[in-house]
Amino acid sequence: MGLLQPFWPASACPLDRMSRDYSQFLPSNKLGSAPKPEKTFLQLHGWQPFFSQQTTVEEIEETPPVRVTRVHRNGCFVLGDGIEMQIPPGPDATVGDWLLLDQILPSNSRVLERKSVFKRRAPGHDRRFQLIASNVDTAFIVSSCNQDFNVARLERYIALAFEADVEPVIILTKADLCDDPEPYVTQSQAISDRATVVLLNALSDEPIAKLADWCKTGQTVAFLGSSGVGKSTLVNALFGEGTADTAGIREDDARGRHTTTSRHLRFTAEGCGILDTPGMREIQMADAEAGIANLFGDLTELALQCKFNDCSHEVEPGCAIRKAVDDGRVDRARYERWQKLAAEDKFNSTSFAERKADAKAFGKVVKSAVKHKKRQTK
Repeated sequence: MGLLQPFWPASACPLDRMSRDYSQFLPSNKLGSAPKPEKTFLQLHGWQPFFSQQTTVEEIEETPPVRVTRVHRNGCFVLGDGIEMQIPPGPDATVGDWLLLDQILPSNSRVLERKSVFKRRAPGHDRRFQLIASNVDTAFIVSSCNQDFNVARLERYIALAFEADVEPVIILTKADLCDDPEPYVTQSQAISDRATVVLLNALSDEPIAKLADWCKTGQTVAFLGSSGVGKSTLVNALFGEGTADTAGIREDDARGRHTTTSRHLRFTAEGCGILDTPGMREIQMADAEAGIANLFGDLTELALQCKFNDCSHEVEPGCAIRKAVDDGRVDRARYERWQKLAAEDKFNSTSFAERKADAKAFGKVVKSAVKHKKRQTK
């Protein structure tokens, strides 16, 4: 798709916008008890003081803020106040990012610092990072009450949320198709006391009522989970219409079919950003040490009691964690999942660091060779 022209309201051409008062988008130090003004277009789409503090009125007038709603190989779609367009590749942006749009050279637009970012190790063998979404306030981690329910997978999503400093909410769907959903609720609640668990029927009126506390004006929520757990059905429920495609699950293993093929950020009439994501069954951890430590906070504290500071919690004498496992104070399966996540994250993170160092060293070799060749030709 080629570059689209920006959409300007009939009442405001591009030249008119240059004289508009953008001070309302920036932090105010004025005191007083005057009633709060109505939300601006940008505020309705997630603009917060965190972003306004990174710019000035003059910069906003010259390069208006826009939010990335979709990313494709040939560019990304952005949405701003009177702006709806696709810009060509250039900014290293992901869905949810805020850009300061360079209207002369859109590919040179500046990506504002992210308030939060979800990333994972990309599929394949080169161990790259893959950005999933940014500037999310709440992560709705969806799982269904059937044989596809997986505690280890939920732990991975929650660790990603903790690493991104995003509030995780576990949503258990298909409760209406389960004889007794309570075991699923109990297992989910045991994962972390910092993750709220919500049980609901996505095909009923429950989503709007039960998720209202997180779907407020100016907030951005992201649905994460495997295919077929009901993410797109929940998106449709919150919009009150068939916004996202849906499909059934396979009867033999309860696994779903991919209906969402790309990440897409949409906004409700009330101004809540809702991000639907494709199902991700494989989530390789990378650069998520803090998130894993927060998820397994009790084991992190126990590790401080180990005899050796560099204890691997496997064979060393005086290991407080292995003693707790042997005594039955720590569930062995949970301990093993923690070990697996920590080892996986360390391996992938080290690989990233080594690849970066190798690239830097290679760059130095190339520069040295170029200088040597220039000297020879003089």
